[in-house]
Amino acid sequence: MIKPLLLATTLLLTPLAAQAQTAPVAAPVTAGEPAPFKSAKIVLVGDSTTAVQGGWGPSFCGKHVTSFIACINLARGGRSSGNYRSEGSWALALYEMKSGGFSDTYVLIQFGHNDQPGKPGRSTDLATEFPANMKRYVDEVRAAGGKPVLVTPLTRRQFKDGKLVDDLGPWAEAVRKVAAETGTPLVDLHALSMAAVQAMGPVEAMRLAQVPPDPRVREAARSGTTVEARFYEPAIPGATVPPAPVPAPPPPPATNAAAEPMGTPKLAFDYTHLGSEGADVFSAMVARALADAVPALRRQLLP
Repeated sequence: MIKPLLLATTLLLTPLAAQAQTAPVAAPVTAGEPAPFKSAKIVLVGDSTTAVQGGWGPSFCGKHVTSFIACINLARGGRSSGNYRSEGSWALALYEMKSGGFSDTYVLIQFGHNDQPGKPGRSTDLATEFPANMKRYVDEVRAAGGKPVLVTPLTRRQFKDGKLVDDLGPWAEAVRKVAAETGTPLVDLHALSMAAVQAMGPVEAMRLAQVPPDPRVREAARSGTTVEARFYEPAIPGATVPPAPVPAPPPPPATNAAAEPMGTPKLAFDYTHLGSEGADVFSAMVARALADAVPALRRQLLP
């Protein structure tokens, strides 16, 4: 009787074993691949009033964008809409636009200061060359897959009889016209900065420079008209007697444009370049205006 019982048991178990060996094994459960991280990039292109040395760009990238934005400052001191391209800086900017990996690349372009007359190797013709250069930048940004934003030039801070000298107005207007003709978002930094500096007045606006002015330059500004700082010998550190002013009458304020050095690393008082306070003031303006001009960026910009 044992043998039939064992045989029956074997017959009952064999199909179960066979099923266990032939049943398909379920694939292990794994988490789905995460969605690709999307981040935009902002590239700054322009002259020293945007650049790391003396411009609003460092404060903009450091304080006014969230961690979801990459911000790259390719502005360079002493550059105009002409020589920024001819020296190869624009080629580098185009490379940044084409590098990939970002959902969108916005390119802020600000020129005008060094396009003015009297700057050999930099000046461009206001009626023809300057607007053509700005339009070409817009076209090439779009061709590279980027999104251009034009920025009118930051005002200088020279006054005559209590009124801010608007020596960059025609260049700002040329940028506005190109923006309108090409359908390009515009940050009108010139208008915004002029209103702010005029409200400050000549003495208060001196706080925005890289270093404080000579006391005599500050005192002259109390009359409502600024004088050229370079007409005073620079103070000698540790000197007990202030140096005497150069015996020459100060020229009209607007001549400061022709005297600006070409990308010379320095910290000095003038009516064009910015210290940390000036950079903070104007970069905040850019951030607010950019949020209005490009609503898609609003959530990634800090006031």
